Amino acid sequence: MGQIKKIRQGALGSLFVTLFWAITPPVFAAEYLTLRLGPFEQSVAITELETFAETGELSPALQPYGDILTPQIRKILTNSLKLNPKTTETFINDLLLSSDGARLLERLGLALPDSSLEQLKAALLLGARQVNGLSVLSFLRAYPGENITLDASSAVGIALQLNASYWKSLAVGPILEQDLAVADAATFRPKFDPASIGPQLVKQRKLRLRDQQRQRTIIVDLYWADDTTGPLVVLSHGFAADRKFLRYLARHLASHGLTVASLEHPGSNFTRINNLSAPGKLGDLLPPGEFIDRPKDVSFLLDELADINERYSTMLGKLNTQQVTIIGHSLGGYTALALAGGKLNLEELRQFCKNRSPVGRSPADWFQCAAADLPEDEVNLTDQRVVQAIALNSVTGRLFGTKGLRHVTVPTLMLTGTEDAITPALDHQLRSFNQLGGSKYLISAIGGTHLSVTDPKNLNDAIARSTLVKEVVGDDAHSLRQLVKGVSLAFIKQLTPEAQRYEPFLTPAYAQSLSSPKISLRLSTKLPATMATWFQVISVVNQQVAINFKDVNYGSLSSIQFYFYPNTKMMTPNSFCIGQLNQLFTKLVNKYREKATRIS
Repeated sequence: MGQIKKIRQGALGSLFVTLFWAITPPVFAAEYLTLRLGPFEQSVAITELETFAETGELSPALQPYGDILTPQIRKILTNSLKLNPKTTETFINDLLLSSDGARLLERLGLALPDSSLEQLKAALLLGARQVNGLSVLSFLRAYPGENITLDASSAVGIALQLNASYWKSLAVGPILEQDLAVADAATFRPKFDPASIGPQLVKQRKLRLRDQQRQRTIIVDLYWADDTTGPLVVLSHGFAADRKFLRYLARHLASHGLTVASLEHPGSNFTRINNLSAPGKLGDLLPPGEFIDRPKDVSFLLDELADINERYSTMLGKLNTQQVTIIGHSLGGYTALALAGGKLNLEELRQFCKNRSPVGRSPADWFQCAAADLPEDEVNLTDQRVVQAIALNSVTGRLFGTKGLRHVTVPTLMLTGTEDAITPALDHQLRSFNQLGGSKYLISAIGGTHLSVTDPKNLNDAIARSTLVKEVVGDDAHSLRQLVKGVSLAFIKQLTPEAQRYEPFLTPAYAQSLSSPKISLRLSTKLPATMATWFQVISVVNQQVAINFKDVNYGSLSSIQFYFYPNTKMMTPNSFCIGQLNQLFTKLVNKYREKATRIS
């Protein structure tokens, strides 16, 4: 079998082969699954997996995987996507011809490295036509070959990419792009460009501050200019990042006369995560207390900077700690919203983490559950000095419950990326934006991903390439970074005498004018009316998944459900606790290391 072919090469021939397989069942259906983990492989019969799925009994060959093959995994093996028989072929072909389908096949090719493109397409189509619908087992049964090799590491990446939250967010992309479009974007002609570097020379200094009470050392980079006015801007990085993550934005704002303090959170920065040995549980990776300590890091920083502002002549009057704009990315977005007035609701979070499965959900969906171990039920981390908040690709999920963000009454700017598989738009930004209690703006980056806003000089290209999910970064995300610079500056300037001069850059026309072929950009103060239908769809217990097809009208509930049986349970979440999930990956890694040690 040849290596996976390029998706866009020979599309017509591939489609013909796919249709041929659909008409003529394969002579050899897969009989064995070979699990590959690094240099080690072990094969099991697919019939043994079927027996396990039906009865729960483990054959001798499956006994070594007893810790992994739990009752919840049984449900995952048999969970199926049931399609209307009359539209099954159309559905699969539309999926395979879409950009989302191309990415799906590309990732399947990585997880099944010995498979050809035609085999993958045939297995999807034939599996979907099974009586019980498309499931893991029906895909394996339909695979045209005697053996399937599964690369475990790549399979984890597919699991992250195909989480239900991500697919639902992909499906709302066309809604945001179409319903938030304006007609005057092409004629938008500003008098100046707020994304261009400002006239002032930027100075920089590194500070090391020690919080004796909490035994935390906070490292801060200060950016300022000689002629400084307006609020103090504080930058909070995301999980496993550092204070340089948004350096381009810090320097840009400082060049326009704003003082910026970019701090590093010692409990969740890159250094700490990089130095960790294999975590035994989620709390080792992200300590529950970090959800409290992060906002407190910022409040401590403001206390220290207020003192520096009075004591040191070089910074005299440049640190306006009584008027602060907080900007955060990812977990830093959570930090910003907590400081701006958001109230944690740990009771609702615990219920979510208890009843919902992190398997098949986004990383942020189960990372937030680390906070469930906090002893409090409701937590208020508000700092009254924060008068504006900017949350980029924020982690919110169920951290604030259904009402906690209503207490955010300061002006807030949120950014969402519709192809963000880490913090999917629908569950982590759009829901949250709807709850905000004050004036608000939403930047929608249709095609944007989790790391699209990062400083290209700080992001290691190898990291971007090796991430388990697709990232749009570098030149492909240049237009989005330009918008972030321009809109952030205009938003902050609303607190200064220059507010009116910058108002044109808080308009839909400005955002849309910066759209690129890779990322369509929109800015709004409310969600489209059609989003109400989507919130109804995703609120039901048996959540349905709609795929992004260019020729499907997403404006009505009936069109969203077009391909599916009415009233049919599909992709029902399974109960699977965080401890079991971590135990699964930890034991896999430990077994791999033990074997590697013995060989070496």
